[in-house]
Amino acid sequence: MALRRVANSPLLTPVLDVCLFFGQIATLLVDSLWFIVRGKISVRATIRQMGEVGVGSLLVACITVGFSGAVAALYIAAQLVQYGQASLAGGLVGKSLALEVAPVITAIVVSARSGSAMAAELGSMAVTEQVDALKTMAVSPVQYLVVPRILGAVIMIPIVTALANLVGLYGASITCELGGVSPTLFWSSYQYWVTVPDQMQGLAKTLFFGLSIALIGCRQGLTTSGGAQGVGRATTSAVVFCSMAIYVIDFFVAFIMQDLQK
Repeated sequence: MALRRVANSPLLTPVLDVCLFFGQIATLLVDSLWFIVRGKISVRATIRQMGEVGVGSLLVACITVGFSGAVAALYIAAQLVQYGQASLAGGLVGKSLALEVAPVITAIVVSARSGSAMAAELGSMAVTEQVDALKTMAVSPVQYLVVPRILGAVIMIPIVTALANLVGLYGASITCELGGVSPTLFWSSYQYWVTVPDQMQGLAKTLFFGLSIALIGCRQGLTTSGGAQGVGRATTSAVVFCSMAIYVIDFFVAFIMQDLQK
C-alpha cells in the first residue's frame, strides 16, 4: 500500500514517465540492433523509408539551409569587409555550415516532416490494433516497422545534409558577392579554412540525429492510445522530443569531438 501511494505521488509521476520513456527508447534500440546484426532486414521497406526520409525532405532542407547560409553570409560579409578581413568570409561561413547550420537545420526539417510521419503512421496502426495483429501473427513490430525507419533515417540524413550544405554554400557565395566579397575570394577562403575533418564531424552528427529521430518517432507511435486524439498528441510530442534531442545530442557530440581533437 505504501509503495502504491508513493508511485501515485504527483511529484514522482513525472520522474517515472521520464524513466519509462528512456527505457522504451533503449529497448527499441537494442531490439533493432539485434535484428540488424542478424541481417533480419526488409530491403524493400528500407528503400521505401529512405525515399520517405531523404527524397521527401531534400527540397525543404535545401531551401532552408540555403537561405540560412545566405543570411549568415549577409551579416558576416558586411562585418568582415568593414574591418578589412574579407578573405575570412568563405572560411567562417563554410565552417558554420559544415559544423552546425547544415546538420542541425536538416535534422530539424527531417524531424518535423519524417519524425512526425513515423509517429502518425505507427500511431494509427497502434490504435486500430494493426500492431497487435502483427504480434498475433508472430511478426515482430520492431523488425517490420522500426528497423526500416531507423536504417532509412541513418542512411539518408547525411546525404541530405551534404546536399543542403552545398546549396547553403552557393547561397552564401551569392550573398557575399553582393556584400563586396568576390566569388573567387570566397571559395579560396573556403578551401583554405574548411577541412575534411570539419565536413566529417558535421556529417557524423547526423548519424546520431537520424537514429534519435527514428527511435523517438517510432516510440511515440507504438505507444499511442486514445484514438485519433491520441495520434495527434503522439505526432506533436514526437516533433517536440526530436527537436530537443537534436540540440542535446549536438552539444554532447560537439563537446566530445572537440575534446578528442585536443
